[in-house]
Amino acid sequence: MAEFSFELDDDQKAVRDWIHGFAADVMRPAAAEWDEREETPWPIIQEAAKIGLYSLDFYAQQYFDPTGLGIPMTMEELFWGDAGIALSIVGTGLAAVGVLANGTEEQIGTWIPQMYGDADDVKVAAFCSSEPDAGSDVGSMRTRAVYDEAKDEWVLNGTKTWATNGGIANVHVVVAVVDPDLGSKGHASFIIPPGTPGLSQGQKFKKHGIRASHTAEVVLDQVRVPGSCLLGGKEKLDERLARARERAKSGGERLKNAAMATFEASRPAVGAMAVGTARAAYEVALDYAKTREQFGRPIIDNQGVAFQLADMRTRIDAARLMVWRASWMAVNGRPFESAEGSMSKLFASETAKQVTAQAVQILGGNGFTREYPVERMHRDAAIYTIFEGTSEIQRLVIARTLSGVQIR
Repeated sequence: MAEFSFELDDDQKAVRDWIHGFAADVMRPAAAEWDEREETPWPIIQEAAKIGLYSLDFYAQQYFDPTGLGIPMTMEELFWGDAGIALSIVGTGLAAVGVLANGTEEQIGTWIPQMYGDADDVKVAAFCSSEPDAGSDVGSMRTRAVYDEAKDEWVLNGTKTWATNGGIANVHVVVAVVDPDLGSKGHASFIIPPGTPGLSQGQKFKKHGIRASHTAEVVLDQVRVPGSCLLGGKEKLDERLARARERAKSGGERLKNAAMATFEASRPAVGAMAVGTARAAYEVALDYAKTREQFGRPIIDNQGVAFQLADMRTRIDAARLMVWRASWMAVNGRPFESAEGSMSKLFASETAKQVTAQAVQILGGNGFTREYPVERMHRDAAIYTIFEGTSEIQRLVIARTLSGVQIR
């Protein structure tokens, strides 16, 4: 087990500086353009692939870093560069985590490489869980997967929404209901291979922020996939469903469903994204406050501004430490006995919203224009308290964990 440390080693620092250079030199100069275009920045993803930043090998190395700091360090630097472009680069990772969390070794080896492609033929993947009537309430999911035993195929029907890379992905990972009587415990995850008939893109959303990231509905109409595309396999699913039925009868402990297993593993990473955006806005505000003069002196000379900057930096550092703690715990098998993963996501997300709003305020009228990046950062930050579990859901998870009571 790796010792928990607040200090990156030399190799980690070298990786951090390499990512920071890409974020500063490639992502930031293009951020405003792709935000306005509201399109997937394929050329930048390709540049990331060429240097190995968008690749299975790189993310595997960071994911299995025994300190747990590889992924949060990567996320912070990329999202410091630009949240929309960064999400286009890392969005595939959620689908990959879904396969890692629920799939067999053969499925992991087969499908995750196809999610990324290579530098000459870049691919992306999508994780599809939310539905028009089932966001935070995963128990209301309606997308159905029915097993056709004669053909050893699963038939999926339904509509998914808010899917990053939905419809443009090479590989889709879809969470569907296999046993409606079990509620959220009757869910399973499925791989939808490229070119599968019946899968199509629905509405593409025009968003408030992270506009360089493609978000759309995914429509499944009589989508047939081989039995081998059920993550974890049929035997494991049958065993899990049988346990869930027995525990439902006896009122026993609750089981995690397929979507929640993915989100739980990714929450500290989302917290790191929020830290990166908050840090970027803070740095712009700090530089501005040092150079902007009013009444014959820099505005940072005023307590009203200086104290805001002090609070901003304090919250950012505290959020990073919470993210690092949760990431270290996850990699080293320490249980989230106090919902540390949700804590890190909650605090970092709320920090990003608060810090970016303060940055706009410090820049005044300039902060409200698209001439300065804090306006975009403020719009981007709004997503962190919404996706992969709203702040309200994180508080619910934390409260349930601490109290042992099924609070509603």
